[in-house]
Amino acid sequence: MVIASGRSSRQVGAMADHIGRALKQAGYHVSSEGEPQCDWVLVDAGDIIVHLFRPEVRAFYNLEKIWARPAETAAAPAPRPQAAPAV
Repeated sequence: MVIASGRSSRQVGAMADHIGRALKQAGYHVSSEGEPQCDWVLVDAGDIIVHLFRPEVRAFYNLEKIWARPAETAAAPAPRPQAAPAV
C-alpha cells in the first residue's frame, strides 16, 4: 500500500492518471475511485493499492495511523511454568 499527497486536486488527478497508465503497461488490471473531485483517489491494482490525497484530506483521514502497527507494550513476559518436583 502506498499513501501519497499532491498539492492540489489537479496534481492528485495527474498522479492517479500517470500511476494507472504505468500499472496497466506493467500488465496489472487497474481500477480507480475518487475522480473527478480528486480529493482522495484510490488506484487499485490488486496487490498494489495507492491512496492519493490533497494534504488536508490526508491529515483528516490519517490512514497512516489506522494502518500502523500496534505499539509494543512494556509488559513483562509471562512466567514460564516450573517443572513438577520429582517424587
